[in-house]
Amino acid sequence: MKSRVPRVVALTGAGISADSGLATFRGAGGLWEGRNVEEIATPEAWAADPRSVWRFYQERRAALGGVQPNPAHRALVELEQFLRGIGGAFTLITQNVDDLHERAGSQPIHMHGELLQLRCENCEGRVRDAKHFACDQFLPCAECGYARLRPDIVWFGEIPFALDLIAERISTCTHFLSIGTSGVVYPASGLLSMARASGASTFVNSLDEPENLNSQDHFLAGRAAQVLPQWVSEWMQQWSQ
Repeated sequence: MKSRVPRVVALTGAGISADSGLATFRGAGGLWEGRNVEEIATPEAWAADPRSVWRFYQERRAALGGVQPNPAHRALVELEQFLRGIGGAFTLITQNVDDLHERAGSQPIHMHGELLQLRCENCEGRVRDAKHFACDQFLPCAECGYARLRPDIVWFGEIPFALDLIAERISTCTHFLSIGTSGVVYPASGLLSMARASGASTFVNSLDEPENLNSQDHFLAGRAAQVLPQWVSEWMQQWSQ
């Protein structure tokens, strides 16, 4: 076994969920194809046309029941269990708003929020809801009794969650793994360079080279569900020797 205890941080994006059948936001067939993000994923859109925004997210929430975690989600659980067993550390950060990581057995940091969580416009109270998916009916806050719940999603123009905690974990990690991200959306796109600056070994898995790829990164081309289980298995074998 290696002398240095590994501290691994993994960042996942839409590519890992796409292997479970969830549509990505960008590219051909993506959820934003033919529409501007300003029309559906900004505070201004919610203020101007809340019914359209609510319908969009209610449809996304309802779709979660028809998908399951894939081998890439399960490989990350296996990696975490291995690291805990040798005294290492593992942090999973996701840009995804689905619950596939949780259903696989992980407890990720959702930097962009969660589909199954709603937030009160007035008191900021949060409620987890996996039952009410009607597209034509807003949900009231049980605490306030009158204020409307909105998706607990970080829209464009809003600040992602847990940035201080994320920066802390990356600053001390020995290995950083980026999975299925486009390398476009900031500040998530900057985490890879942050890991490099911290001296971590960096690995990037994606179908195509993301925009934030660097010559220092180890690029693992292919679908996450196919590439990641093999990489995790080989990596654990190396650290067990």
